Amino acid sequence: QVQLVESGGGLVQPGGSLRLSCAASGSIRSINVMGWYRQAPGKQRELVANITSGGSTSYADSVKGRFTISRDNAKNTVYLQMNSLKSEDTAVYYCYAPAVRSWGVLRSMDYWGEGTLVTVSS
Repeated sequence: QVQLVESGGGLVQPGGSLRLSCAASGSIRSINVMGWYRQAPGKQRELVANITSGGSTSYADSVKGRFTISRDNAKNTVYLQMNSLKSEDTAVYYCYAPAVRSWGVLRSMDYWGEGTLVTVSS
């Protein structure tokens, strides 16, 4: 089994910054992609950004130039640096790792964290 644990959410004023972290633990053999999704009240969950083990990144248009995703492969940890935050960034942010290979498990599996709330408000 693999667990994803997020941290770093909270309340921030518009224009402020937050850094989210997500650490994967367990019998991990390999994780290629790690990413962040978010879900605002009354809206569908949407992809924010993801990063491969080789460092290739992709971002939602709404966060390009403001958010930066990074990763420490040795620690199986992914980060999301969020700058110039707007009220519309308010959401629960979920860490996501698809197709994780685990020791002793034949099939790769997708994992989600429990989410961390980010509130942007004055």
